[in-house]
Order: sequence, then C-alpha cells, then structure tokens
Amino acid sequence: MGSISETTNESTTRSTKPPGIKYVECTKKSNISFKSHQAIVLIVTFLAYASYHATRKTTSIIKSALDPQSPDETLQSVSFLRRSNALSWVLGNGWAPFNGSNGTVLLGDLDLAFLFIYAVGMFFSGHIGDRMNLRIFLTIGMVGTGLFTSLFGLGYWANIHMFYYYLVVQMAAGLFQSTGWPSVVAVVGNWFGKSKRGLIMGIWNAHTSVGNISGSLIAAYFLKYGWGWSMVVPGLMIAVVGVVVFMFLPVDPESVGVDRDEEDTESPKKGLTEHLLTPKTDTEKGSPVGFLEAWRIPGVAPFAFCLFFAKLVAYTFLYWLPFYISHTAINGQYLSSTAAGNLSTLFDVGGVVGGILAGHISDRLNARAITAASFTYCAIPALYLYRSYGHISMPVNIILMLVIGMFVNGPYALITTAVSADLGTHKSLKGNSKALATVTAIIDGTGSIGAAIGPVLTGYISTQSWSAVFTMLMGSAFVAGLFLTKLVVAEVTEKYQDLRSVISCN
Repeated sequence: MGSISETTNESTTRSTKPPGIKYVECTKKSNISFKSHQAIVLIVTFLAYASYHATRKTTSIIKSALDPQSPDETLQSVSFLRRSNALSWVLGNGWAPFNGSNGTVLLGDLDLAFLFIYAVGMFFSGHIGDRMNLRIFLTIGMVGTGLFTSLFGLGYWANIHMFYYYLVVQMAAGLFQSTGWPSVVAVVGNWFGKSKRGLIMGIWNAHTSVGNISGSLIAAYFLKYGWGWSMVVPGLMIAVVGVVVFMFLPVDPESVGVDRDEEDTESPKKGLTEHLLTPKTDTEKGSPVGFLEAWRIPGVAPFAFCLFFAKLVAYTFLYWLPFYISHTAINGQYLSSTAAGNLSTLFDVGGVVGGILAGHISDRLNARAITAASFTYCAIPALYLYRSYGHISMPVNIILMLVIGMFVNGPYALITTAVSADLGTHKSLKGNSKALATVTAIIDGTGSIGAAIGPVLTGYISTQSWSAVFTMLMGSAFVAGLFLTKLVVAEVTEKYQDLRSVISCN
C-alpha cells in the first residue's frame, strides 16, 4: 500500500509541476533545490506584478495625447495664447471624443470604471483563486489584461471614436487586473516563512514602483509612433510574462515535490486570501467572522480608512501626473507627452525610497501608526510646495516630485505590507485563518475604493482648477493621518511607559 501511495504522490507532483521546471530538471538531470525554487518565485512574481502596474500606467501617459487642449490657466507664467499654441504644436489635436470640452471628465470616467471594477474584483479574486491552481489563475489574469489593454490601443488603428467602446474595454481590463495582487502574495507566502518575510516582502514590494516606471518609459517612448502603440506594446509584454508564469511559477513546495528548509517548516501551505495578511498559525480553528465583527478587530477600521485616503492620493498621481505635467509650463516651456511621461517616473523613484524608509523606520521604532501618520502629514506641505513652486524650474520640479513620491507612497506601501501582517497576528484573531480573509477584503477593498474615487474627482475638478485638485489631495492626506490618531496616541503612551520602566530600573 505504501508504494502505491508514493507512486500516486509522485504522479500528482508531476502533473502540477510547471512545464518549464520539468524541462530544466530534465536537462540538468537533477531536481532543483528549495532555495532555487524560492529565487524563481521571487523573480517571476516580481516580474508578474510589475507588468500589471506597467499596463495600468499606460492610460495616464496617453491622456495628454487624447486630450491635449486643456491648459492649466491658474499658473500665469505665460499668456493664454502662448499656452494654446504651444500645446497644439507639442501635443497635437487629440482624439475624439476625448479632445472636446469635457475631455478630462471622460478620461476621469474611464479611470473610475477601471478602478471600480478592480476594487469589486478584489473581493472575489481571492476566493476564486483558492479553488484554482494559482499558476493557472494568474496566467489567465495576465493574458486577459494584455488582451484588453491591447484592444484599447487597437481603437487607434480601427479609428474608433465611440466612448463606450473604451469604457467597456477598461472595465474588462480592471476585472482581469484584480487577479494580480492576491495571487502573487499568496505564492510568495507559500515559499517564505514568517521569520524571513518582513525583509523579503519589503524589497519585493518595489515591484509596484518598478512597474509604474517601466510602464511610463515604454508608453512614453512609443507615443511618438501613435498612442495605440503605447497600449498594445505593454499589453503584449504582460501576455508574454503571463506565459513565463505558466511555464515556471511553482505555486508551493508540495506542488513540485521539494522539502521545506527547517526555518520554513513553521509556515504550512496557506490559502490565497489568508496570505494578504499573515500566515496561519499552527492552530487552524475558528468559524468565519461576520463583516461587522471584522470591523471591530482593533486596528482594522483606522488603517482601512487611512488606506482609503492614502490610495486616493497615490492613484491620483498614478493616473494624472503625466497629464498635469504636460499641461503645466515649467520655466515657461511645455513638455511633450513623451517628456512628461519620463519625468513622472521620478514620483515612483521617490516611492521606492519612501516605502523602504517607512518600513525601516517603523521596524526600528516598532511604531507602524506613528510612522504612517508622520509620512501622511509630511505629504501635505510637500504637495503645497509642488503646486506652488514646481513650475519655476526643472530642478525644483524634480526635487519636489521625489519628495512627494516618498511621502505619498511611504504609508501606502507600509499599510499594504507590514501593517497588514501585524493585524493578521493580533491576539483577538486567536489564529483564526477564516477571519483573515474577511479582514483582508476590508482593508484592500476599502483602499481600492479610494483609489477609484480620486482619479474621477480629479477629472471633474481639474476642469475648474488644478489648485483645487491639490487642495483635495492635501485634505485627503490630512484625513488619512487623522484616522490613525488613536493608534498614534496608544503607541506614544506605550513608548513613554517603556521609557519610564527603563529609567526606574536604572
């Protein structure tokens, strides 16, 4: 009986092992080690989610080509006539229906449709992925994303000027995009124990900014050949990476028949949605918590609402920064869509620094709320300075953009990684993995709703004044910090008590 069982297990492993892994092992005539599998997981998932963000960034780059005739009239650095002539010469005449008087509103509606479907899809993707092979699920999501991103670009050659065509395509793209985050986090969690996850996830989380930067550069480069290329090329690229995922991504050690390292044995295989917070504990027990009950878990509500406003600010920059740059004269000169797209990547460079810095500071201080709140409050004067003085010269614009990226993306990255992990280990959960999925849906879903609202509000408000847009962003950053006030006070009190204890002992 034992031999029959072993044969069955070997057959199951062979059937779930990725084809690329099989080929490599067949070529080298030996099995790939556990460490090598971990390296493959990190590289493939990093490329996968970076490609998701690269395709997500493309629409922000082509906005100035679709609607070039909406200059920023609130900064009187050059005359209105010069602004209009300069925009026509640099950006072209646009693309109907987006080049009309309500062009920015229509572009904002596209962002809302995409992000709303994305937010809703996040609540369901985890549960669907739990019932599928994650390698297959992620491949379907990436190929589907590539297909609909390319279909948006095909409107350029097909001469499509119907708004609802682009609206439906964006909604479908948002649905497939929602498969990315829960899938890659779950796979990484399957391969790395809790003792190593903090450092690894901190570095790995740079995929968001790397994807934004690469997407901006690629889309901006191909914009000179026609905006359709700026959509089709990234769409084809994510489809290719999706094939790489299908060929090489091992979902977990059991699927490829390798033994975990000793330090990783405390992290058994976990479901997809549970990974978005923390690994399960050894006590896999408890019944599902209700939606309202999950909101009452300490820390969930304040960080969920903080993420709502933090992502509102971050995604407004993600979707509108290149457009804003191309429509605002810097030192009296307008930038082309390509140059504006390239310049906007500095926001994400600052975001990489901010994410790493926020994580490092919060680790050293053991104070997540203090760190997140401090970054959000610092973002307020940074936003004001960028709006007021960013147009003076290129060096000033670059420096302020880096600073904004650091303070805006810092708390966003912190909450979606380290903070979520902390909440997953809260004593009130008592190892209940069925509560973790609900908590995850609340935090990520709430943040994604904010991400959907910010860009569409910008589409409407910017038609009146970009200064009003920045006022909205500063107000959102302030509210994000306010939601953490109670947690900040608790952390400060704890630090003060610890300090008094140390002093009294000495």
